[in-house]
Amino acid sequence: MADDCCSGKGSELEKLAAQADQRRVLMIVLAINAVMFVAEFTAGIIAGSTALLADSVDMLGDALVYSLSIFAISRSDRWKGGAALAKGIFILAFGVGILVDIAIKLDSGVPPSSTLMLVFGTIALLANLACLRLLWRFRAKDVNMASTFECSRNDVISNVGVLIAAAAVTATASPWPDIIVGAVIAVLFLKSAVHVIRQSLPILKPA
Repeated sequence: MADDCCSGKGSELEKLAAQADQRRVLMIVLAINAVMFVAEFTAGIIAGSTALLADSVDMLGDALVYSLSIFAISRSDRWKGGAALAKGIFILAFGVGILVDIAIKLDSGVPPSSTLMLVFGTIALLANLACLRLLWRFRAKDVNMASTFECSRNDVISNVGVLIAAAAVTATASPWPDIIVGAVIAVLFLKSAVHVIRQSLPILKPA
């Protein structure tokens, strides 16, 4: 009986340790995304870049996502499903917001600063690669951590898109590469939002 008791305590302690490990990692990536949002959003405004603004708003969304993930770590599957649903709604809202910004940029026709796009796009890519590496081992833990990993993976794809747009803007002196990449990021957001929401809804249904 004593062995059973110790075994039960050991399992519980192992579970709590794993949750603390997840929380620590999420706090780190939360801080990274919050700092990068401020830097990239400022650069996006100065550069006049839709792609940079889209990427920075994604950083803000991820900071909110990681906050929800931290909140849901030690809670029930229904809480985790609810957090994942909230993430999906955030992603959906940001995707729509980018489409609105693209519509506005279509009227101006002024190419953004490709130098700022390259500099801050590279910094953001390195930051998100660091986040992805931290989250990699938790990617299949549960729906909460899986949706968090998906957000980070999308960030890396978005960052690569920003760098491609910057190179194309330099080559063509046209705003179109920036607008097109912004549109692709928006579609990525919308697709990801649908996926995350579909994953979370079955968990929220009453048993």
